[in-house]
Amino acid sequence: MAETEEKVFYVATHAAEDAERASLPFTLANAALVMDMQATIFLHGNGVFLAKKGYAKNVNSVDFGSFEKLLTDFLELGGKLLVCVPCMNGRKIDESDLIEGAQTTAAAKVTTEMLTAQVHLVY
Repeated sequence: MAETEEKVFYVATHAAEDAERASLPFTLANAALVMDMQATIFLHGNGVFLAKKGYAKNVNSVDFGSFEKLLTDFLELGGKLLVCVPCMNGRKIDESDLIEGAQTTAAAKVTTEMLTAQVHLVY
């Protein structure tokens, strides 16, 4: 019998207005990736700003330090970064404004991702 790969799914709804909450899903996802799990972060609501080019360098948490490093590590470790298209549209963010590695998505893809994950957390 084939072993099922462990998957975790995080929803990030905060950006610079709450750097700690913005950092938490990336901190946990990076740990999961180091543990050889699949980790996906879905940026929703204000969280979509985290995928905007140049934005990450201005988000720093007292507890977790440089958000830019958390984001870079997440992508380099193979994390999947999904960004809500309706949320981008509402905040006047164009797909060309996003960092490399960010993938735009909407409800159906997010639901599918959640259904295949063993755990999902919202921040």
